Amino acid sequence: MAGGLTPTPTPETAPFWAAAAAGRLSIQRCRACGRHYFYPRSFCPVCQSADVEWTDVSGRGRLVSYVINHRPLPPADLDAPQVIALVELEEGVRMLTNIVDSPAEPAALPLDAPVSVAFEPRGDLKVPVFRLDGAR
Repeated sequence: MAGGLTPTPTPETAPFWAAAAAGRLSIQRCRACGRHYFYPRSFCPVCQSADVEWTDVSGRGRLVSYVINHRPLPPADLDAPQVIALVELEEGVRMLTNIVDSPAEPAALPLDAPVSVAFEPRGDLKVPVFRLDGAR
């Protein structure tokens, strides 16, 4: 994917973006029940505890679902389709992301395929995206 919208960090998401800028995928984990979760918030969505922490995760997962967007919004490359994907991390959380460095065709995007995180520069930030394992 070439380009795309640049996110605007908020106080709740600032640790996520700071980790991404350093090349790390960091999500929250509840200290009370031990569950990881994503999207960032100040309490655990499982047990409602406010005893949460940011923790670096493996960046490995599997492709759960995707859609091939043939009409991306500027500033993305309007001539290249985007693969918008749902990825489940090894830690059990699901993230909406993009698959990069893979042809945007169903035959090249098998469900349950292993994926690994990569970081794509956008403006002053780096956005976590994923590659199919074995893709370059």
